[in-house]
Amino acid sequence: MRIGFIGLGQMGRGMASNLQSSGYDLVVNDLSREIASRHLEDGATWAESPRALGELCDVVFTSLPTPAAVDAVAHGSVGLIAGLRKGASWFDLSTNSVEVVRRLHDELSELDIDFCDAPVSGGPAGASSGKLAIWVGGDEAVFNRYEAVLAAMGDKARYIGPIGGGTIAKLVHNMASTAINAVMAEVLTMGVKAGLDALPLWEAIRHGAAGRMRSFDNVGNRFLPGRLEPATYQLNLMYKDISLALQLAREVNVPMRLCGLVHNDVMEAINRGWGERDSQSFLVLQQERAGVEAFALTAEEIRGVLDRG
Repeated sequence: MRIGFIGLGQMGRGMASNLQSSGYDLVVNDLSREIASRHLEDGATWAESPRALGELCDVVFTSLPTPAAVDAVAHGSVGLIAGLRKGASWFDLSTNSVEVVRRLHDELSELDIDFCDAPVSGGPAGASSGKLAIWVGGDEAVFNRYEAVLAAMGDKARYIGPIGGGTIAKLVHNMASTAINAVMAEVLTMGVKAGLDALPLWEAIRHGAAGRMRSFDNVGNRFLPGRLEPATYQLNLMYKDISLALQLAREVNVPMRLCGLVHNDVMEAINRGWGERDSQSFLVLQQERAGVEAFALTAEEIRGVLDRG
């Protein structure tokens, strides 16, 4: 099997090196041959264009910075699509747009070429070490065919669903991660301005209930299964706690824009008479706003995910 790799930047170089370390025959392309020097020294073949690379390979991976860059590599007289043969496969590892990956999938399907979106999460360190999540959307049979190749790049390669599924998962992850960091900035500045040093404050909250679990695990306890009664911790009590936190923030003149929005949602849930329900019950308000029905996952489904790590 001959593998093509386009885009040897901060993320791509590590993934391409791991493919070589696993013994795969690699063909590479980037903006200049110099960028690929390490891979060429390790035995990779240089292709002068995406088209030339596609002509040589059974499966191609792209790791590019923007949707526009993916489109540019794909199209034109020396673009990748012009070189790919019938029956070839293309996995786009970039963080792309859902519209672009679905459009490319439809375009390539007409040519009997498989296309999957497969964005990754783990940063440059994870790309180099192989401790990397790869979230694949597209035809599950294509994922299964190349699962061993994906495993050479990342230890958490997962099939997510139809085309666009990987991209949706990546965008949800990055939005959540950024929002969590913004909230952490609010509460840590509040704690420091209220009189604590940053280091013992950060150490303390890391060992609290939320700090001890993965960032996204907590919603699996009550919200995703829709088990909001009986409460493990009542919304009334959480409302008291966050009201006291915002009172402290006002006393030390710390703006709490994001936390203030959360407080308003909890207050709305209290006013609906949900005070004795579980503390996660206020999250149902967002389901209503989005027009999404209850997730109602079973305990077995949740446990299955947790057991897979």
